[in-house]
Amino acid sequence: MLTAMGFAAIAAVLALLLSNRVSAVVALVGAPVAAALIAGFTPAEIGEFAATGISGVAGTTTMFVFAILYFGVMRDAGLFDPVVRRVLGFAGSNPVTIALATVVLAMLTHLDGAGATTFLITIPAMLPLYDALGMRRLVLAALTGLGAGIMNMVPWGGPTARAASATGIDANALWVPLIPAQLAGIAACLAIAYLLGRREKGRIAAAASAPAAATAPAAAPVGGSGAADGGAPEPDGHPGPAGTHEPAGEAAALRRPRLFWLNAALTAAVVAVLISGLLPPELVFMLALVVALPLNYSGLKAQTERVNAHAQGAILMASTLLAAGVFLGVMEESGMIDAMAEALTGAMPEAVGPGLPLLVGVLAVPLSLLFGPDAYYFAVMPVLTAVGDSFGVPAAAIAQASIAGEETVGFPISPLTGSFYLLTGLAGVSIGRHIRFLLPWAWLVSLVVLAAAVLSGAIPLWAG
Repeated sequence: MLTAMGFAAIAAVLALLLSNRVSAVVALVGAPVAAALIAGFTPAEIGEFAATGISGVAGTTTMFVFAILYFGVMRDAGLFDPVVRRVLGFAGSNPVTIALATVVLAMLTHLDGAGATTFLITIPAMLPLYDALGMRRLVLAALTGLGAGIMNMVPWGGPTARAASATGIDANALWVPLIPAQLAGIAACLAIAYLLGRREKGRIAAAASAPAAATAPAAAPVGGSGAADGGAPEPDGHPGPAGTHEPAGEAAALRRPRLFWLNAALTAAVVAVLISGLLPPELVFMLALVVALPLNYSGLKAQTERVNAHAQGAILMASTLLAAGVFLGVMEESGMIDAMAEALTGAMPEAVGPGLPLLVGVLAVPLSLLFGPDAYYFAVMPVLTAVGDSFGVPAAAIAQASIAGEETVGFPISPLTGSFYLLTGLAGVSIGRHIRFLLPWAWLVSLVVLAAAVLSGAIPLWAG
């Protein structure tokens, strides 16, 4: 009975999330509670299951809320403005440097982990350069996606936060061992940018020398949808911050250029403390916000306005994580996850089990085409970790292998994330061509990250 109800609950969550007919909160709370009731558990027992699950994700939820607020304040204060100007100055009129600048700008602006912000800054800034030189917009969309995707591995990024909630492992503990692998992925993104820049330079030169190349290339057709305005609630694994579309005058009034170095030093200190593990991540961002708000904005009214400006994104993600806590609590405490794992373990060949992390890592990017962040990390991954546990595979290994590509490097090709449509719409590329162009590059970066994680010992090549 528990096995059947477990699979039914997972199937219901996946169907509801993939249909886009209900919010993640509805699917993650409604399906497991209904399954538990049908399985014969009393409301009091289900309440205890849910409370246990919520307590398990409280720390991650707190970290995510305060991370969104902190980076939102930093963006309002103009921390990223000089970086954008310097990157654009570096780009010049060489396709190679423009391609490199695109990746670097996307990486830097994705420090807050929000894809909507990254795309709204990077693509409008770089698009005039691409069009002026005749560079393909497909390259712009691909390189922006790669830069954002590799940075989406940070602990306050949506996938890592979800993996932490699903496994009960601290987000920082999942990320820190992966830092060398992430650096390898960054190097791979830069190498791809250099290669694509060289290709564009050669293509433009060849076109210029051809008699038929007298006219400028037409812009690619827009492949966005109604979601291209950022209206979808789940870009790149977590909601983009509110306030992204503030009027220019209002945004300028919020800038604090004289405090740039203080804000930069504060942010560097935050990252350093996160890496060191000196304090819990949630406390780190709480303290950082406590310093950042009065440092940049004096008075209760101004500080409240900054919090309110970014509250929508914080609340959307917090509600999703808390709902995931209910899902995981009910599924685990009721015994449904264990029953499903036993059934799958019996069906899995003995030789495959110890290599499960490697298999998950290799398939992580293609899985992004099938499962959105909530569906994968809250419905699929718990079953994988339970199966892995029967073969002696640590849950952290499954989570870290997933982070190597599933909705990190893979999110810019995932039609199941809202900011995907923002990316294709702003760049003016068709969805199909974008996926076909970016998929092999994103998969390559993911495999580089996986290989580096295996070589560094973060992910076991063969567990058990």
